Amino acid sequence: MGEKAPPGGKNSGQSKIRVFIAVKLPDHVIRRLSAAQQDLKKHDLRIKWGRPENIHLTLKFLGDIHESDVGPVCQVIEASVKGLDPIALCVRGIGVFPGIRRPRVLWTGISGQTDVLEKLHRAIDAGLDSLGFAKEERRFTGHLTLGRFKGHPDPELLIDMMKIYTDMASDEFLVDAVHVYKSDLKPSGPIYTNLSSIRLGQ
Repeated sequence: MGEKAPPGGKNSGQSKIRVFIAVKLPDHVIRRLSAAQQDLKKHDLRIKWGRPENIHLTLKFLGDIHESDVGPVCQVIEASVKGLDPIALCVRGIGVFPGIRRPRVLWTGISGQTDVLEKLHRAIDAGLDSLGFAKEERRFTGHLTLGRFKGHPDPELLIDMMKIYTDMASDEFLVDAVHVYKSDLKPSGPIYTNLSSIRLGQ
């Protein structure tokens, strides 16, 4: 069997947009994350902090795709999530990627119905594979990016900090929709535009 054609292969003359699929966070979770960022700044780490209103739970990053591919992507997602019930989650604790010695990303974790969240991710990943978007090789780990390190902090300081925020948590929130976003990269930071919302449980 031959390899799948890349998405938008017949539309090479069209402009492209940067697209990702994510869960939108409710206002009370955004406020909790903003407060956590402000508190974490007291530790004087060299971190470029993400704007709280831009923080989201990414399910799949598609990269640069043709605008005409957005419709098929939305149709596949709608078919993939059909019948899946809303998911109860909350934000809990902090951690770093890829490791404590040379961290690049400071994140907060997700708890609750994470097994159902993984099921949602697998369904979307498998559906988009039919359009030529490669499946994820690594296991999906739901997380929210709080900021990105600009230097190499003391590992012991990071360990102590993570212990302090082990019990940091938000109130529970319900994931009842998946959103397709366009990302425009600007000097002041990315601007996200919601292209489509696909509801769960339908």
